[in-house]
Amino acid sequence: MSAVPWTNLFAAAADCLRAREPDRKVKLSGQAAAAWGAGLLDMDDAVAVDPFTEPGRPDRPQLVHPRELPKRPVRSPAGRAALVHAVAHIELNAINLAWDAVHRFRGLPDAYYDDWVRVAAEEAYHFGLMRERLRDLGHDYGDFPAHDGLWAMARRTAQDPLARMALVPRVMEARGLDVTPGMIERLRAVGDEETAARLEIILSDELGHVAAGSRWLRFLCAERGLDPEAAYFALLAEHLRGEIQCPLNEAARRQAGFADAEIQRLRALCRRPRAKA
Repeated sequence: MSAVPWTNLFAAAADCLRAREPDRKVKLSGQAAAAWGAGLLDMDDAVAVDPFTEPGRPDRPQLVHPRELPKRPVRSPAGRAALVHAVAHIELNAINLAWDAVHRFRGLPDAYYDDWVRVAAEEAYHFGLMRERLRDLGHDYGDFPAHDGLWAMARRTAQDPLARMALVPRVMEARGLDVTPGMIERLRAVGDEETAARLEIILSDELGHVAAGSRWLRFLCAERGLDPEAAYFALLAEHLRGEIQCPLNEAARRQAGFADAEIQRLRALCRRPRAKA
């Protein structure tokens, strides 16, 4: 492979996080993942941890509160474009989350870094898939408002890899397992097979991302002498008031490492729709 600008994994992850322009972030992510896979990057801890309270981002899209985002009915071309934009935004944030999990948390087994470098590369691929589709639909990334929920959770879990594994892959990304099949159905119902096919690729890969979160949550709990189920639900109570959005894609969650007992407890925490006034 051609020469890369790094010899250290943590330095490479930092550069990927700092990149503001999405195309550059995607390119650097591919280079860094390939260099790690080829054994060209060491894990010398002399590279200091950058706190990264904010990752590199483009000037657009405008970030708003989730409640301010308009509904995205897929029956109209504009609605489909807005939906694709929302997914692209999630995937761009997911690149940052994966590289942050690499850069921030040190002293873990090589297999941990293998997992999250792979996730970063796959999220970069997903962003490219959705940006290309968005351009097919006459728009580009930044054309619609978006929210900052994923990175907000990264800030809240910055001090502890156990909290990060519990609340990002096993809550935020697991929610994608719940909702993406319905999105695919709605898109197919209006004849948008191309977007549906791209979402199927993302859904398949996201199973592995959530499974990585399950794997490393259990590893960290074993290191600390904690029960994984108890630790997971304690973190849900602390950070999310013990509320989970439903319905759950129980089959996909099982594939991604959720135990039956966890799924039963999650069902009991499902956020109930508010009664209409």
